[in-house]
Amino acid sequence: MTPKLLTTLKTYTWPLFAADVFAGVTVAMVALPLSLAIAIASGADPANGLVTAIVAGLLISLLGGSRVQIGGPTGAFIVVVYGVIAQHGYDGLVLATLMAGIILLIAGTLRAGNLIQFIPEAVVNGFTMGIAVIIATSQLKDLLGLEIANLPADFLHKLPALWDARATLNPAALGIGLATIGLIVLFRRLAPKWPGLIVAVGLTSAAAIGFGWPVESIADRFGALPDHLPMPRFPDISLARLQELLPSAFVIAFLAGVESLLSAMVADRMIAGQHRPNAELIAQGAANVGSSLFGGLPATGAIARTATNVKAGGKTPVAGIVHAVTILLVMMLAAPLAGKLALPALAGLLMLTAWNMSEPHKWREHALLPLEDRGLLLLTLVLTVVADLTVAIGVGVGLGLALRLRRRNAPPAGWDTPER
Repeated sequence: MTPKLLTTLKTYTWPLFAADVFAGVTVAMVALPLSLAIAIASGADPANGLVTAIVAGLLISLLGGSRVQIGGPTGAFIVVVYGVIAQHGYDGLVLATLMAGIILLIAGTLRAGNLIQFIPEAVVNGFTMGIAVIIATSQLKDLLGLEIANLPADFLHKLPALWDARATLNPAALGIGLATIGLIVLFRRLAPKWPGLIVAVGLTSAAAIGFGWPVESIADRFGALPDHLPMPRFPDISLARLQELLPSAFVIAFLAGVESLLSAMVADRMIAGQHRPNAELIAQGAANVGSSLFGGLPATGAIARTATNVKAGGKTPVAGIVHAVTILLVMMLAAPLAGKLALPALAGLLMLTAWNMSEPHKWREHALLPLEDRGLLLLTLVLTVVADLTVAIGVGVGLGLALRLRRRNAPPAGWDTPER
């Protein structure tokens, strides 16, 4: 369970440092707008997203079992975080995140990292696609510039509320959102090594300011971003509160563990390496404990940011450390500038994130799965959207394990790691 950082530092060189610095800065420019957008979509203050990227990102790189894993807030948590905040308040989320971190620390210590192989891929794909649907619908308000006083959290009530507000559509907001999506896609195709996310969001936000278009910015809605990290503190803890938040803590721990190990597996394929799953779980636990103490969001390994790190030339966990330090420097030196980013631009960014999470290039493959696997995927997807993540994961994993037992005499299928 030795962190990869200690292993890589034994043969570390200046050329490796130069490559890690370039990759770390590049990933930071990708993580910055994503962290802000994910926090806003989760019903939290955008500053909480930056705190999470800095604190959790640093701890994941310091203690993790992957050479190139990048950690921070991810889209997979938006649904559960929004629900916990709505039901228990932000302090409840902080306590649930702290509890999830402790659960992950225990899981890593008990060497539970290899248990991911028992989670059916259909369940992982189903709740990931369900989360993508929820993220996309949650961003329609800002993408279209709709004026809705209280947007319902429940999916089945949210759609009618959005439809009823269609007359308030803001063409400028829609134009900025669509332009942001178009620019991100263009940069990914023409200049994949560029930090296209921050460039696209920055350009469209600058256009909104320059032309005086009537769209909201981060500062307009949330006020000025802070230029420093808050002091760490423990949330209010009581036995009743612990019992109340335990289910949410288990969901957060499950998501963090699965997402981080999937991301590490994707990274292994990209660099022909081998991660240490139990060290990774311990790192995720420490990261969520640390994030909660600073008032941050739940965190895990981020597949898209990890892939960006590899493509930008990151070689060791030092790149992840540089990524966290770079975001901290931006927070300290350029918080007012970050506050000017347009909310429709961030909504466009998250719409594209949701599209990528759904992995449209695998839809045909999903359609050709055995009937039982297709049913499990669709059931998990529907339950994620119309019920909640706790029910979806519980039912999905339970049925998946039952199917595995039923097929125990059949040759096991090979694990196909999602490329998210």
